[in-house]
Amino acid sequence: MNKAIFITLLIGGIILVIFGINATDSLSSDVSRIFTGSPTNKAIIMLVGGVIATVIGIVGLVRKPQ
Repeated sequence: MNKAIFITLLIGGIILVIFGINATDSLSSDVSRIFTGSPTNKAIIMLVGGVIATVIGIVGLVRKPQ
């Protein structure tokens, strides 16, 4: 059961990272970069959340069962 949760976190994290990368290339991120020097908050949140979910999924799958 726990393994399924970690696999889901891993897959969901990878999907979020892909969406975050696509969001950083969007027109709204380009406009935001012109004025603030950074992409939109949505893109950053998707990237950070995706990386965190991916890391948790990998750690959960690699960890030895207790």
